Amino acid sequence: MEKDSKIYVAGHRGMVGSAIVRELRRQGYGNIITRTHQELDLIRQDQVEAFFAQEKPDYVFLAAAKVGGIIANQSALADFMYQNMMLEMNVIHAAWKNGCKKLEFLGSSCIYPRMAPQPMPESCLLTSALEKTNEAYALAKISGLKYCEYLNKQYGTDYISVMPTNLYGPNDNYHPEHSHVLPALIRRFHEAKEAGVEQVTCWGDGSPLREFLYVDDLANLCVFLMNHYSGNETVNAGTGKEITIKALAEMVARIVGFEGTIHWDASRPNGTPRKLLDVSKAEKLGWRYKVELEEGIRLAYHDFLHNPMRAER
Repeated sequence: MEKDSKIYVAGHRGMVGSAIVRELRRQGYGNIITRTHQELDLIRQDQVEAFFAQEKPDYVFLAAAKVGGIIANQSALADFMYQNMMLEMNVIHAAWKNGCKKLEFLGSSCIYPRMAPQPMPESCLLTSALEKTNEAYALAKISGLKYCEYLNKQYGTDYISVMPTNLYGPNDNYHPEHSHVLPALIRRFHEAKEAGVEQVTCWGDGSPLREFLYVDDLANLCVFLMNHYSGNETVNAGTGKEITIKALAEMVARIVGFEGTIHWDASRPNGTPRKLLDVSKAEKLGWRYKVELEEGIRLAYHDFLHNPMRAER
């Protein structure tokens, strides 16, 4: 990308999209296009095609998505599939129709099989069954990834995809029911501390292993890949390190300052037993994460405290 290239970031108000905008500006890219959902509904094909025909961006970062945790995924399967498939297909297709030089599609590590080899290499995609609790979202993301691959093969485009592990950081969603595990823990322990509650209940038995990547590190990788990678196979984005949910909860509680006890409700679902990405591909390309988990949680908690609109979502 040239510093004056016209760059469209879809989903710029979300955690990932806003981080990509910050990273682009930090690196001196000044011609960044954004649209709010009110200005451009990506689920509406007519609106997306009109936008691309008018703006004709050179590069596209597709970070827009309908996202949520276990409860949200289980309770709105149809919504997660429809909305994600529509918006990604609309954007990718319109980018191709209007001569976009390069597009980067943001997916999720949930695209990989429930019982994938650990750590999960990019090559394990579609080798066995998905995790049922987020199958609809995973299928939508796989479709977007594959559409980029098929456009490359059929029309010679240069569309790439990156699959992040669990993300956290500024502009996260702290909704009590619809958020992911780390922001949910931040809010739960903070509210318990403020209310003087002596015990907090967490879902599952605390045994699942998870990997977490600070969102600004992901944004740095996204810009790096746009400039340095071309290929049909996706690129994993993670740290290569994992932690049990139990240890994560204890770390969050300590950082937040909650001094009570943690109760584990084993009747609630654990989700996938283990999700660790093989990040050797990104490392071979010359990229590595910078923010360690404890430092990142402190930064995320600061964001939670100083962004009341995010805390209310």
